[in-house]
Amino acid sequence: MTSALTAELESSTINNAYTTAIAQYNRAASFLDLPSDIIDYMRYPRREFTVNFPVRRDDGTIEMFTGYRVHHSTILGPSKGGIRYSTHVDVNEVRALAMWMTWKCALMRLPFGGAKGGVVVDPRHLSYNELERVTRRYASELVPMLNPQSDIPAPDMGTTPQMMAWIMDTYSMTVGYSVPAVVTGKPLSIGGSEGRVVATGRGVILAMMEALKRQGRTDAESISLAIQGFGNVGSNAAHYAHSQGFQIIAVSDVDGGIYNPNGLDIPALLTYYDKNGRLGGFPEAEIISNTELLVLPCDVLIPAALESQITASNADDIQADLIVEAANGPTTPEADDILNDRGVLLIPDILANAGGVAVSYFEWVQDLQSFFWDEEEIFRQLERIMVRGYDATIRTAEKYNVPLRTAAQIAAIQRVADALMTRGIYP
Repeated sequence: MTSALTAELESSTINNAYTTAIAQYNRAASFLDLPSDIIDYMRYPRREFTVNFPVRRDDGTIEMFTGYRVHHSTILGPSKGGIRYSTHVDVNEVRALAMWMTWKCALMRLPFGGAKGGVVVDPRHLSYNELERVTRRYASELVPMLNPQSDIPAPDMGTTPQMMAWIMDTYSMTVGYSVPAVVTGKPLSIGGSEGRVVATGRGVILAMMEALKRQGRTDAESISLAIQGFGNVGSNAAHYAHSQGFQIIAVSDVDGGIYNPNGLDIPALLTYYDKNGRLGGFPEAEIISNTELLVLPCDVLIPAALESQITASNADDIQADLIVEAANGPTTPEADDILNDRGVLLIPDILANAGGVAVSYFEWVQDLQSFFWDEEEIFRQLERIMVRGYDATIRTAEKYNVPLRTAAQIAAIQRVADALMTRGIYP
């Protein structure tokens, strides 16, 4: 690694997401017969954008907010990646998420590079009107970077289809005409796609079911799941898994979780959560912490929350024999090694949670063509892409005799490198 990245990472005193992303990349790239300068090239984000912008609060005061947008790669096509609102957002997190998006799109054979964005804010502490003002001002700062052929945002943690509508409208008003394809994850009424809201969670369960099928485990009712995170991804994963007959014994959100070894009534829980905004108090369930959920006795663990949840300190205590990463970067490299030594099968994030960007791709295509598909077609194409990505990962794992995470990244890095070397270096 050359000096700029080395100095920045060595100066970090915490195990941030970007150090994890770089460590994973270095591990995977070491298996490939690529020129060292090409390997170094792909470490670097293509461009990074930081903006500090003012927003008027409802009480008339002005507050400053910080936002980021990072394009890791545009080798395979326009950069693609979500925008998250969280107080945990920083440039290293956004860099890592952008890099993972590059490998995710390449693995799934989508014509995108990787990007990510974020604003340092807790959306729960803003009113609806304040959220609109933050989103529109952030979007206005990003206008020079956005374009259906250059960078296409989407929702992520803390953001919603409505916020994507505001971004689309802000961009459209700036350029003077409506541009639905500039963002995905929009409401259906302005060019959104059927199936987009549930896509990531559904894709997680499709990946899980493919793994279980290949293990010969087809009795869904005998398989128990614990899901850390009950936002868009976790809740939709729970809903789809329940509809397929799986037993969800525990779920959690940022405030903690609930557990019932005999299984939770997921439809009732979704209704309860929508009404109360919390999991605590749901009948016939024991209160647990997020850390306790990770080590519960279960067959499948689905981390669907933040990065670095499974670490060297708890990997030995995890009782699940299958982990499906619905979140980005929930497992540190040290934990990967421990889980692999224990024989735990881990389906990595760039494969397991690729359903969201797959259906975002469908939405982008539909917007560009002004021709829309029904939900049945969306789900059929989603399953095809998820199974194809799983097949590619398994084949690579067998070829190089490596765990699935390394295999997925090997396949992705090779595809980006092939395209890079074919295109050449400009000028």
